[in-house]
Amino acid sequence: MAGNVLVMADQWRGELSDITYELLALGRELADGLGVSLEAVIVGHQLGELPNKLGAADVVHCLDNPALADPVPDAVSQALAEVIKQQEPAAVLIPWTNVAADLLGLLPAQLDAPFLNFCQDVRVVDGQLEARCVLYGGKMEAKVVGKARPLILGVLPGARSAEQGRVDGAPTVVAASVAIQDSGVHFKSYVEPEAGDVDITQQEVLISVGRGVQSGDNVKIAEELAAELGGAVCGSRPVIDQGWLSLSRQVGKSGAIVKPKLYIAAGISGAPEHVEGMKDSDTIIAINTDPGAPIYSVAHFGAVEDATDVLPALLDAVRAKKG
Repeated sequence: MAGNVLVMADQWRGELSDITYELLALGRELADGLGVSLEAVIVGHQLGELPNKLGAADVVHCLDNPALADPVPDAVSQALAEVIKQQEPAAVLIPWTNVAADLLGLLPAQLDAPFLNFCQDVRVVDGQLEARCVLYGGKMEAKVVGKARPLILGVLPGARSAEQGRVDGAPTVVAASVAIQDSGVHFKSYVEPEAGDVDITQQEVLISVGRGVQSGDNVKIAEELAAELGGAVCGSRPVIDQGWLSLSRQVGKSGAIVKPKLYIAAGISGAPEHVEGMKDSDTIIAINTDPGAPIYSVAHFGAVEDATDVLPALLDAVRAKKG
């Protein structure tokens, strides 16, 4: 098959995100299945050594341009569209992140190309690309076969392990030159997270609280438990809306995607929007008084109890175990 599989590298302030490596791992499987090369494209300004960190790719197309210094979707989509026209890939994998998400509407329209969004997995089946996509906030799944080229896919975090895509190598780096027209849309500023806050996406242990903890005072118990376990506290959207936790602690479709080793969901019902953000955790423990709560469908262990009773008991047990 002609063309290649092209992966967009997601970078912010000189750092490559984990999903970049996840997509490189996925892209390698697809490229091998189609019998084509795996190539990557990285966009930004003063990229330095970042292209060389994409060792899983055979070729890296480097778009280093002052107009691409900030993640302005109009400019980035123009640049990507030019590279795609030049390369004529079989498939383009775009990571579903805050930086890249706005491209997923613009790019297919600019190229008049077929587009599959919210992909949790993509495989080669009988020489065609078959994507498993989530619909209606995770309430439904659909398997879709894309036959036209280039096929653009918006891929959610968790499709593959990032470690699979961290490959030492020396990809061929090609400096790509594109003309970018000023659309009038400019990056104004970035709102920094609150000082001293933690990055919940990097925690191995998360104690997640929902409406079932009943009050902001009970969140403090979760914080004590998290401290004893060497983790952090996060929550579902209702808790953030109540002001019990900051927005940076929100897990779910409109928050962060997390994959800790241990995720304790305390008083969380398990709406699809929340589950989408934590379902790939290694071990999930649910605490909810409703035995029919959706959270139990993804939990490995559960306690049909009141979270306000279980959290203090867990805290006492952990402290006793630690002596």
